[in-house]
Amino acid sequence: MKKSLVLAMAMALGVTASAYAANPFSDVPAGHWAYDSISKLAAAGIIEGYGDDTFRGDRLMTRYEMAQIVAKALAKGANVDRLAAEFADELDALGVRVAALEKKSDNVKVTGQMRYHYAHNSGDFTGHANNLRSRIWFTGKVNDNWNYVGMLQNNQDFTNNKEDGTTDFQRAYLEGRLGGTKVTAGRHDFTIVDANLYDDRMDGIKVEYGSKVKVMGFYGKPTNQYWSDFGLFDGKLVKYDRFWGLHANADIGKFNLDAGYTEFMDGKEYNAKWEKQTSFDKTGELEDNGIWHVGGTYNFGEASLGLIYMKSNADFMYNGKTTDDDAFIVTGTIKGAQADKVGSWGLVGKYYDQGAGTFVAHGMDGNALAFLDEGYKGWMAGGFVTVAKNMVAGVEYFDLKGKESKDKARTLWTQLVATF
Repeated sequence: MKKSLVLAMAMALGVTASAYAANPFSDVPAGHWAYDSISKLAAAGIIEGYGDDTFRGDRLMTRYEMAQIVAKALAKGANVDRLAAEFADELDALGVRVAALEKKSDNVKVTGQMRYHYAHNSGDFTGHANNLRSRIWFTGKVNDNWNYVGMLQNNQDFTNNKEDGTTDFQRAYLEGRLGGTKVTAGRHDFTIVDANLYDDRMDGIKVEYGSKVKVMGFYGKPTNQYWSDFGLFDGKLVKYDRFWGLHANADIGKFNLDAGYTEFMDGKEYNAKWEKQTSFDKTGELEDNGIWHVGGTYNFGEASLGLIYMKSNADFMYNGKTTDDDAFIVTGTIKGAQADKVGSWGLVGKYYDQGAGTFVAHGMDGNALAFLDEGYKGWMAGGFVTVAKNMVAGVEYFDLKGKESKDKARTLWTQLVATF
């Protein structure tokens, strides 16, 4: 037995060796470093030695022998959580109940993701992106119904030689259930209308109820502080202070239907120097932007086809002209890359016709944000493949055009995502 295990077991009992009879083992002399600990464990009935009154301390123990010792210590009320967790499988085979200890030792789960991407931009907006993003997620069990989730993110920009990067604590929220209602509260990921309207974080609360037919409501602050990507444009930013919404979703056989209303409030437009802009109106203040949407997807087995319609009730101006205020998005998919299945692949294609006000923080990897105040039309095509377990590579191409300016924004986006 290792010295550290003997001492740890002895200390776990919390009594002194002098309270017990002398060491019963003939091969453990009084001057041995483990004499006191072995005496205490033997007197407590934790260790028994062999039939010839020897301890045989130089012999390697099997994991089952160690598990028997831990089991006896548990029965005596010893505080041996770490040992119980280490030998949980063997203790389980012996019928020892250590579920509570296992749960405690695994109270926090750590997962992560690394994404490297390179993007090339052409058309009226040129440049490139070269970035490594790493995320570490911490999920802590509060009780049987609630978890705490936190996330650290590091970004490394390789477009220059400055070796500059940022590390932020970007997620912090509670998730759980109150009766049949699922609740998420804090700063958490949030996506609206399949990422075509909003795909970022929110500071607030989201509640969901139902299964086949699901109702979702939310209220909070959108963290939509989006600069035009990689400094390629003029640093436009639309920032809303509050938003709320009520959405419904239903699975009906091969159909999935979605509808709802979202309202962004107290909005302003800024430039890269945080100076209020006036391209939307004379003050830089934006009227509240309410968006209705309805959509549906039909699944053909390994393929799907979806259509989304949105309409904004706000009036957006571009060079003194009221811009388009509705949107049509068509999405087609074939198969899909599964991170745990090497060689699996998927294809996706989209057509966009989105007016100003129908996208606030778009989830696409193209440069839709170049057209915040006019809207855009365009398309994308992409493919993904699992090159190794938990490693998915992808390539996407976007071809977009401003509705009023006719400016073009083309993006070739490539990425490799590894999860653990």
